[in-house]
Amino acid sequence: MENKTTITSSLFADVLLILQTARQKAFRAVNFAMVDAYWNIGKRIVEEEQHGAKRAAYGEGVIKELSKVLGNELGKGFSVANLENFRKFYLTFADDQKSYTLCRELSWSHNRLIMRVENPIARVYYLQECRDQNWSVRVLERNINTFYFERLLSSRDKEEAINDSSTLEKSTIRDFIKDPYIFEFLNIPEPIHAKENEIEAALIENLQQFLLELGKGFSFVGRQFRISTETSHFYIDLVFYNYILKCFVLFDIKTTKLSHQDTGQMDMYIRMFDDLKKQEDDFPTIGIILCAEKDETVVKYSILNENKQLFATKYMPYLPTEAELIAEIEREKKLIEENNKL
Repeated sequence: MENKTTITSSLFADVLLILQTARQKAFRAVNFAMVDAYWNIGKRIVEEEQHGAKRAAYGEGVIKELSKVLGNELGKGFSVANLENFRKFYLTFADDQKSYTLCRELSWSHNRLIMRVENPIARVYYLQECRDQNWSVRVLERNINTFYFERLLSSRDKEEAINDSSTLEKSTIRDFIKDPYIFEFLNIPEPIHAKENEIEAALIENLQQFLLELGKGFSFVGRQFRISTETSHFYIDLVFYNYILKCFVLFDIKTTKLSHQDTGQMDMYIRMFDDLKKQEDDFPTIGIILCAEKDETVVKYSILNENKQLFATKYMPYLPTEAELIAEIEREKKLIEENNKL
């Protein structure tokens, strides 16, 4: 009678892990090789049509002829559009070896999106975040389309330091806070009719997308987080901890226009949290008021200008048009510049 052998669960798990690891390494190797190939194809096209220059009258004809020959020899995959993408890929990163090194760690689909970003500092940012945060192509596309980089408060400073790539490696609080935040995933109609607790609940129900919009380093701590003194209890809408900044981040949601009472309340929450919850190795607590509309007078003359841990930012519960979003970003930029003059 033939003996039957039953494999152990540990053997199966180990073999499965070995195969999965090998496949991942193979995929990365193939991806690396293809991105490298597309770069070199683009480089060779530029050398042929332009002799290294960035423009040539006969460039389009070169690409069309090459597409035809490659199509006959190798089949699909070498359309005029693809070859033009390879050419653009090379020209975009030809003078930036650091960025090209990052490109080789991402898929061609990631690179194809990033190379269309005009701002070179923003391109480096998206390259780094895709690699470090493992953004999917879908997440990257959403972030580019919603001007993720431009909405970061720190991007104003980065624009001024456009030739100093080292600034991207120095994280500050302003690298983690956006204005405005975009919560189109909540499916709340515009104008806003939802109550504050309904928005709060919707954010928690869509916690994964909310965390992606917040950015790197955030972990959820609690909703309606109670903080108590000997005489009173207070409830903070949302509490997170950022393991990169090493501090608690408090969120207060307002469906109305920002008021000085809102800033005073959040300032008190920050002070209480620092006194009662912050650990010795934590940095000071950050408070963010998410409001439907900001009041420039309150922003200019309230405690917002004094407390470097307190921020008021607008949130948009729908996906704005590009024009609306640019106008909102420019409005916030102007407000910051005016406050800095004080």
